Amino acid sequence: MEFVPTRDGFGTELVALGRERKDIVVVSADLEDATRAEYFKKEFPDRFFTLGIAEQDMIGTAVGLSLQGYTVFSSSFAVFMTNRAYDMIRIGVCQNNTNVKIVCSHAGLTVGEDGATAQSLEDIALMRVLPNMVVVCPVDTIEAKKATRWAADHLGPVYLRTSRAPLAVVTKESDPFVVGRANVLREGNDVAIIACGAMVYESLQAAELLKKEGIDARVVNMHTIKPIDQEMIIESAKRTRAIVTAEEHQIAGGLGSAVCEVLGQNYPVAVEMVGMRDSYGETGDPQGLLAKYHMRDVDIAQAARKAIKRK
Repeated sequence: MEFVPTRDGFGTELVALGRERKDIVVVSADLEDATRAEYFKKEFPDRFFTLGIAEQDMIGTAVGLSLQGYTVFSSSFAVFMTNRAYDMIRIGVCQNNTNVKIVCSHAGLTVGEDGATAQSLEDIALMRVLPNMVVVCPVDTIEAKKATRWAADHLGPVYLRTSRAPLAVVTKESDPFVVGRANVLREGNDVAIIACGAMVYESLQAAELLKKEGIDARVVNMHTIKPIDQEMIIESAKRTRAIVTAEEHQIAGGLGSAVCEVLGQNYPVAVEMVGMRDSYGETGDPQGLLAKYHMRDVDIAQAARKAIKRK
């Protein structure tokens, strides 16, 4: 199994798009090396703008460029972009429905050694509540490339969540990727595990653990949190009557909440959530942190057992 950070997929595809389209520009707040926006900077320095450590100014500049007809990619760490520049994103980007793509790396607990101040565990909740914003969390570097290209073609705001940590490559170039349409990576009838980002691979591993017990788990890659695939969620609920959500994010306001909103209004079933439980993270290696905060494959498998018992 190959493991590659999804930020690498974003950086590579951004360069490819830059070669094809002269309207694409990139703005950064001094972290382009870490977000991989520097790939674009090296090849197209005249279309790259560094604003220094000034996230609010970066978003304001991105909005201004978009109003001049450019397709703008704005990149930083998730914790800085979604917190420090939230007002500018809310008003400048979303209320005005500008063509700005907000791409944030270093999201989730797997930021690891950078510690709690850099581990963004609230960004999905913050972004999905904003009108006009599309929220995408790619499962691997291949899907990150596809999501980056889709974002460039979409007219309007997009939030793209990428990883610092290497994530397992679980998709192929030939696999379909449609924003708003989830992908079933494994079929099953006893329980459905709906996951995004780093937790998809953990969910596939959990399904293998459950298989040894005779439990048949469906695994769904919910790469788009907004607009969420309601049809897939309802179908999975009807098929299994037991749902587990798994996300590298607070369980409040993120993927789990979005899934429960759909089920509560359409087809209520037993739901168990795996994610951060009202806590900040800490410094540590990514896998060790996932284990400490009960977000590994064994934890997802245990949540599946509980959901099945509650049918």
